[in-house]
Amino acid sequence: MSRPTVDPYIAVDKYHAPQAQRAGRRFHVMAKPAGSACNLDCTYCFYLGKQTLPGGPGGGHMDDEVLERFVRDYIAGVTGDEVVFSWQGGEPTLMGLDFFRKVVALQKRHARAGQRIENDLQTNGTLLDEDWARFLGEHRFLVGLSIDGPRDIHDRCRVTRRGAPTFDAVVAAARLLRRFGVRFNTLTCVNRFNASRPLDVYRYLRRELGSTYLQFIPIVEIRGFETIAPQTWDAARLPVVGSPEARPGHPDSVVTDWSVDADEYGYFLSKVWDEWLARDVGKVLVNFCETLVAQHMGLPSQICVHSEVCGKGVAIEHDGSVYACDHYVYPEYRLGDIRERSLGDMVFSPAQVKFGYAKSETLPAYCRQCEFLTDCWGECPKNRLLRTPDGEPGLNYLCPGLKRFFAHAVPAAEKLAARLRAV
Repeated sequence: MSRPTVDPYIAVDKYHAPQAQRAGRRFHVMAKPAGSACNLDCTYCFYLGKQTLPGGPGGGHMDDEVLERFVRDYIAGVTGDEVVFSWQGGEPTLMGLDFFRKVVALQKRHARAGQRIENDLQTNGTLLDEDWARFLGEHRFLVGLSIDGPRDIHDRCRVTRRGAPTFDAVVAAARLLRRFGVRFNTLTCVNRFNASRPLDVYRYLRRELGSTYLQFIPIVEIRGFETIAPQTWDAARLPVVGSPEARPGHPDSVVTDWSVDADEYGYFLSKVWDEWLARDVGKVLVNFCETLVAQHMGLPSQICVHSEVCGKGVAIEHDGSVYACDHYVYPEYRLGDIRERSLGDMVFSPAQVKFGYAKSETLPAYCRQCEFLTDCWGECPKNRLLRTPDGEPGLNYLCPGLKRFFAHAVPAAEKLAARLRAV
């Protein structure tokens, strides 16, 4: 969603959050009330398989006991002036409107004086109707609408269980949200099939759909991701950057066929940056553009993948299980159960704090010596699927593309940041 959710841990001893500083602690929880259940079967979905993951959360829906414990504990655990509930999936609207009416009622019951409660809902949009739109508008939900570009691009991967296209339903959802005054962002997955058409994607979202906050996320999944947890793979078998196996489409590729090609990802980012810089600065928010400028203004990254550390954004599954991150919903990264342990204790546990700092502490020398280190910070650890030219493991799969983008955009980002600082 659009709100930045990850900030550095507050700690003197970085592996143990001191009790005296808990008064100011903040963290973020991504809730999966329907688990991995979804009415679509998107080609590149990384979450559908959680239902059958050995030792994973399995299938099911969040019951009333887990829901109330989650709402009460989350509000109590975040001691800042705002608590943001992010409802994702799978497809969260499968829970039905009555579930979210309970959510709002519970939030009102447990909210503390002076504390704002906000809700985000990430959805494929296909189940939204007037009742949904009216409810979302009335309760000020911020909606993330998943759409990958114009019709031919979107329908390439985002299809129903029967293989039917979904573009028309998503566009109808956008119109409905606009009619009822519901704030919405667009979330676009950059994959092997749309990365070569950045301007077609951007201009459609901006000019035809009318989106004013665009989020782009790269699709990168290691082969066997259904059961292989990040960082549990055999590092010695990871390919070296620049080798044929480090690109999608090769029979021995480290990634799935639908994963974005790293070089094309850099091309995509660069072209969208140029279009945004030329036409839309100050009018349209683009997640990676905004965060690059913010970083060159001396501000924290607005997105977790380009933050120095992570770990403050956890995921809760339908059964109450809490995991280190929604990309780490594997038994190896399960922190506990909301029915047995508080969210705050799990987020600030030594294991989770260590997980968060490992993002920067495990960077290879190749990254530490890179001129773009403080722009990138190694991107997301779950994408560190390559070895450096000298064979050290832990290099991000997207590295060549990110370098291409930063080399292209940083000079202009510095100039724009300087102008904004002077205002």
